[in-house]
Amino acid sequence: MNKETTNNFIPALKYDWLTRFYDPILNFTMPEEKFKAALIEQAHIHADHSVLDFGCGSATLSVMAKEMSPGSKISGVDIDLNNIAIAKSKISEQGVEINIDTYDGVVLPYEDNSFDKVISSLVFHHLTAEQKINSLKEIMRVLKPGGELHIADWCKAKNAISRGAFYLVQILDGFETTTDNVKGLLPKFIKESGFDKVQETMFFNTIFGTLGLIKAIKAERL
Repeated sequence: MNKETTNNFIPALKYDWLTRFYDPILNFTMPEEKFKAALIEQAHIHADHSVLDFGCGSATLSVMAKEMSPGSKISGVDIDLNNIAIAKSKISEQGVEINIDTYDGVVLPYEDNSFDKVISSLVFHHLTAEQKINSLKEIMRVLKPGGELHIADWCKAKNAISRGAFYLVQILDGFETTTDNVKGLLPKFIKESGFDKVQETMFFNTIFGTLGLIKAIKAERL
C-alpha cells in the first residue's frame, strides 16, 4: 500500500467542514455513551495498562477510557488534522492527561510491542479492504504479546430494517469502504492479520443499522 493512497482518507462526516458537527450529531442520533462504555468495559483496562485509541477522532473514547481507568496511560492517534485539533482542545478542557499523535495512514508512530490494549470506535468502515488489513497489521505490531484489540463498528445487519437503514451511512461514507462491514468481513480481516480468538461480543441496534463490538488477541509467541 502506498502512502498517497492511504492518505486519501474519508473525514468523519465525509467533508472537512462537517467535522466540527460530528460529536453533537453522533451524541444525538446514536447510543454513543452506551456502546463506548461497553467497549471500554470489555477491554478491562487496568491502571498499569498502556492503551491506544486508534483513529481517536475528537477523543471522546480516549477521555472516557481515562475517566473509567484514571491510572492508565492513554494515547490517541488520528490522520485527520481537524479532528486532532478538536481532540486536543477537548482534552485540555477536561483536564486529563492523554497523548495525541498524528498518523500518516501507513505506519503507526510507535515502537513494536508498545501497548497492552488498542481500542477503536467507528473507524474501520472508513477504510478500504487494503487499508483495513494494513491498519490491523500495524495494530498487531504495536501491541504487546498477549495484548488485545477491541473495536466498535458497523457489522452485518441483524434484520432487513437495519440493512435498509445502513444505506444512509453508505451514501455518506461511500460504498467502497462500508461494503466490507455490511458483509460481515471485519472479523475475517482481523483473523487474516494474525489475531487469535476473534469474537463478535455484543450488538447494538441503531437508527443507522447494527453496530457490533469485536475482541481479538495478539498471541504470545516466542
